[in-house]
Amino acid sequence: MNPRELYKLNEETLRAEVDRNPFGSFKINNNWKRLEDIEERSPCSKCHKSRKYFCYTCCLPLENVKLLLPQISLPLKIDIIKHCREIDGKSTAIHAAIIAPEDVTIYTYPDIPDYSTEPGVILIYPNKSAVSLEDCVDPSKNCSERLRIHEIKKAVFIDSTWNQSKGIYKDSRIQSLPCFVLRSRISQFWRHQRGSPRWYLATIEAIHQLLIDYQAALKLHLNKEKTKSEDSGQPGLTVTDSTLNRVSCDDSLVYDNAYDDLLFFFRFMYEKIHQLYDHESLRSYKRPLT
Repeated sequence: MNPRELYKLNEETLRAEVDRNPFGSFKINNNWKRLEDIEERSPCSKCHKSRKYFCYTCCLPLENVKLLLPQISLPLKIDIIKHCREIDGKSTAIHAAIIAPEDVTIYTYPDIPDYSTEPGVILIYPNKSAVSLEDCVDPSKNCSERLRIHEIKKAVFIDSTWNQSKGIYKDSRIQSLPCFVLRSRISQFWRHQRGSPRWYLATIEAIHQLLIDYQAALKLHLNKEKTKSEDSGQPGLTVTDSTLNRVSCDDSLVYDNAYDDLLFFFRFMYEKIHQLYDHESLRSYKRPLT
């Protein structure tokens, strides 16, 4: 069942349909299953603290995990601004930093860069003027925050509770950034956050969804430019090699699963939680969809 059909279902049916096979459409490296064989904790190679799979302080995998890990390259740089009260060991932001270390950086607020003068940076944050990446490509939407999709170089996420994020967003170093929202997606995160619907994603889910949205929007943009050029007989958008490298070479707008390995640890931990607890007993999965 495709997403458009899913959204037509009532809330209970939709929840059951998604939860029946939550990772079914994703292609995640099966090495996550081998993490189950790791029983002993080991010292981090940098700080020497005892860890199980990775060091959430140093953003490093343990030696016995390193060979199991998929390593992927992302089409955008990702900066994560973590609230100082967020517990490192409970945040899924670390998953992205370990799987894509060349492209993901985690900062602890207030020690963050000044993004106000940096070109090509967007903020994933649902303020009143936020638009989707797909809307950004559609000229009929008349987006006041419109940014040429191929000029986006970096996306910034705030890793905190909703109330904490409001304080961070007021910081002048990020407040001027154009804001974008993600397509709706039901979260499979097992930690309950009071007052939040199931559309509120864990940080790693949000990063994964951004890249899906970005790939679709960039392909749509390139296809439109190609059609415009063919119809007019005039050269269209000059597309650099670096722009083309951000998407697969085919003309299909269907997501190609290129970034699913970001969910490597998330998939494993989801399984661990569900070995210990019944899905229906976890409060996180009882949250409303609205």
